[in-house]
Amino acid sequence: MTNKSALWSEGNTPFSFKFHLPMKVIVPVLATVVALLLGVALIACTDSSVSEAIEAFWDGMVGSEYNIGASINRSISLGLVGLGFIFANRANLTNVGGEGQIAIGGMLATAMALHGAGNLPFGLAFILPMLAGTLGGALWGGLAGALKSWRGINEVISTLLLTFIALPLVYWSVESVHLLRKPMTQVSALPESMIIPDATKLPMLFPSNPMSPLHIGLILAVIAVIAVGIVLSRTPFGLKLRAVGLNQMASRRAGMRSGFLVVLAMAIAGGFGGLAGAIMIQGQQYYLTSDFSSGYGFDGLVVGLLSRGSAWGVVVGALLFGFLRSGSIAMEIMAHVPAAVVLISQGLIVIAIAGSAIFMDRKAS
Repeated sequence: MTNKSALWSEGNTPFSFKFHLPMKVIVPVLATVVALLLGVALIACTDSSVSEAIEAFWDGMVGSEYNIGASINRSISLGLVGLGFIFANRANLTNVGGEGQIAIGGMLATAMALHGAGNLPFGLAFILPMLAGTLGGALWGGLAGALKSWRGINEVISTLLLTFIALPLVYWSVESVHLLRKPMTQVSALPESMIIPDATKLPMLFPSNPMSPLHIGLILAVIAVIAVGIVLSRTPFGLKLRAVGLNQMASRRAGMRSGFLVVLAMAIAGGFGGLAGAIMIQGQQYYLTSDFSSGYGFDGLVVGLLSRGSAWGVVVGALLFGFLRSGSIAMEIMAHVPAAVVLISQGLIVIAIAGSAIFMDRKAS
């Protein structure tokens, strides 16, 4: 059999190509449509108007230039956590601590912005808080990597437990007047920090357009996607991470410092989470609250899972979840859809997308 005929006989015929390519699009789209219909059915079971809910959902996602920009800003944080997940996953590590890394990053960025960075020149005022947040997240992720490398503690357990330490730390920082809590007044007694100085806020991408909330975090995220894609697929470091992920013992015998690579992979993953937290504070919220991360770390984890190790897959997933989150918030506020129903609808969409991916994998195999 010639090479050409062998190639065709293994299912790579022009006919099969035409068949499989549409299926990869049609199946996830159909699954998502079914999930959306189930979500609509759930909304119909409440006291909320279905038509108002759909209108609010659409308006929250793409109803205005501001809403589109806000959705993209949300996607930035989700994408950074997703990039961290696939980075660690290349070394066969599962980083589920994105929520804690965001919390540490946001807390340290706020502390740096409020105490010292505000008067720095040459753009250092907003750069240093971001670096502080990134380093904080890297420390939090690297700690889990060190526990894995030196004590054999499963990184799923350690990153999860570190999250349950990070969140109370943030709560403590905004509760204590000796840390980040703003002075209490008669009109303001909520546990939150002061608003960070203007110089520490991320510059807007389009400062002359007041309707555009897009900030330079978008540029950082694009650079991060390209860098992660290149490092993981085209550098010796990416190859070493893959070797460590496949077999640590064999990689050690080949002369690789597998323990150090494990710590480094987790530190980089945590650094992306910390950067996401800093961007959330400096680009959107401008002050720290105990619940400022509000599930971005867990949504970013799902983005990383659905991307299947691809940096471009992270982009698609992050945009999907960013726009969904914007639509869900608007649906909850404007159409008074219960928060639980909103969360269930989001979960159905996630299950639909993940289920369609599994279905296509099994069909291909």
